[in-house]
Amino acid sequence: MAKLKVNVVIAGRTYPLSVNNEQEEEGMRKAAKSINELIVKFEQNYAVADKQDVLAMCALQFASKAAIVSLATDKETSEALKKINELTKLLEHHLK
Repeated sequence: MAKLKVNVVIAGRTYPLSVNNEQEEEGMRKAAKSINELIVKFEQNYAVADKQDVLAMCALQFASKAAIVSLATDKETSEALKKINELTKLLEHHLK
């Protein structure tokens, strides 16, 4: 399968990328749009002179959101496994 060539603009710079399919292309474009919107928000709300600082703040925001979702998912998975184990023990005890 041929790769698709995509250009995304982040903080005024164009980045040429290769993606596997149209879904990845859409994801890249949405991600770039989210980053650019967050850049504008940070620049409006904070006295940040350096684009690198703004980009670092964006990276931290997105990474922390991903980490929070991962922690929540891990907790839910752990709780589900605990309940499955409890049910398995009850069934094993009941069947004996």
